[in-house]
Amino acid sequence: MESGLSEIGSTKMFDGFNKRYKHYSETLGCSMTFSIYFPPSASSSRRSPVLYWLSGLTCTDENFIIKSGAQRAASTRGIALVVPDTSPRGLNIEGEADSYDFGVGAGFYLNATQEKWKNWRMYDYIVKELPKLLSGNFTQLDTTRASISGHSMGGHGALTIYLKNLDKYKSVSAFAPIANPINCQWGQKAFTNYLGDNKAAWEEYDATCLISKFNNLSATILIDQGENDQFFPDQLLPNKFEEACKKVNAPLLLRLHPGYDHSYYFIATFIEDHITHHSQALKL
Repeated sequence: MESGLSEIGSTKMFDGFNKRYKHYSETLGCSMTFSIYFPPSASSSRRSPVLYWLSGLTCTDENFIIKSGAQRAASTRGIALVVPDTSPRGLNIEGEADSYDFGVGAGFYLNATQEKWKNWRMYDYIVKELPKLLSGNFTQLDTTRASISGHSMGGHGALTIYLKNLDKYKSVSAFAPIANPINCQWGQKAFTNYLGDNKAAWEEYDATCLISKFNNLSATILIDQGENDQFFPDQLLPNKFEEACKKVNAPLLLRLHPGYDHSYYFIATFIEDHITHHSQALKL
């Protein structure tokens, strides 16, 4: 492994391994952790495609690995799960940990343009630095075959990153994504602080805005949303994204699930459908 990348944890699961790594990120200017689930089939002679998972507010790289149960389906399908953190950490910027929905644990998968938050460049970290790091260090991964998924803030990240990089990802899915952030409190707070007052800059990180420009999709977008999700009516706005998809005939499967909330219990219930969705796009 290249200097600065070290393995800090390993646990066997469904005949594959959850492994955790630490490295110094040039993009973010700090030390970062990420997790990978390697399915049992992964080897340098039979490289595994990659499913990136982007987590939501307050999460680290560990929540999905511990709570989702995604490894069962990933093991069977032969997909590696790559799970980054949700923001830079340890920079000690004044105010970075004052609230759960901004700063640490709340990177929103964008490149901040405001001087104070200039290290918050999770978009470049996910799209550029991490794939390069993976391809340079893990011969058992095929980073040219990749899909992307996520939850809440991470669902927003997955949708926006996918739409702006249709050449890099075969498919996208999301659980309860922040689908129209320019029109909700979470998005408005984050975008004001990270990007300033220029609303045109905000639209570059809003899936509902982006789908009108980037809609030559090779796979259906899959979104699952719980109807008992406390954030569904005011923060997530998947109906706005659905309307925007209809206008440009973009293929979307939006599934509303009665009784389910915003939690990992919801994710664990339907994660196998998402792994199947991506394995079909990755032609496994």
